[in-house]
Amino acid sequence: MSDALFERVQAKLEAGHAMAPPDLWLDPRIEGMDTFTPASVLVGITEREEPGFILLHRPSNMRAHPGQVAFPGGKRDPGEDAVEAALREAHEELGIPPEVVRVVGTSDMYRTGSGFEITPVVGILPPDLEIRPNPAEVAQWFEAPAGFVLDPANQAVITIEFNEKPHSFIEIMWQEHRIWGVTGAICHNLARRLDWHG
Repeated sequence: MSDALFERVQAKLEAGHAMAPPDLWLDPRIEGMDTFTPASVLVGITEREEPGFILLHRPSNMRAHPGQVAFPGGKRDPGEDAVEAALREAHEELGIPPEVVRVVGTSDMYRTGSGFEITPVVGILPPDLEIRPNPAEVAQWFEAPAGFVLDPANQAVITIEFNEKPHSFIEIMWQEHRIWGVTGAICHNLARRLDWHG
């Protein structure tokens, strides 16, 4: 792989985190919560002319977040750091060998109302990567253009009634794929850190 995309993303991530925190999306359900389980996701960006994010659909029969779009990831095992957990989960879920991921760095931790604090680990993936999804954890996978996902114009704020209270979340529609919830929030926050179109 060349260094061009790695260096571009590294420069954007460093510049974004060198500034004061931008307008980050927070899960309103965490108010009053003080205990969270550490978790990580791999924000894998493919190295091609139009870089893309590797995303997956959870099986509809999963206990947690059934059918939802997600980055590969999950809770950390004892003794793991954020990067180790993200690489392990990406290997278990999509067959991505840890050694082919060029880790750029981590971005803003996202705390969820379900009790997780998720660290996004940004990494560059080779363009010819063979994806081998684990059917127990992945219903399907797809690649969405980073330029589309990270464009604030494509990140809609949706408000619904939940338990008789208004609840807002980020929704990104890419073809037939609905990226929302935790994954939508992480994409929203990454967009503000990376300033992809700036």
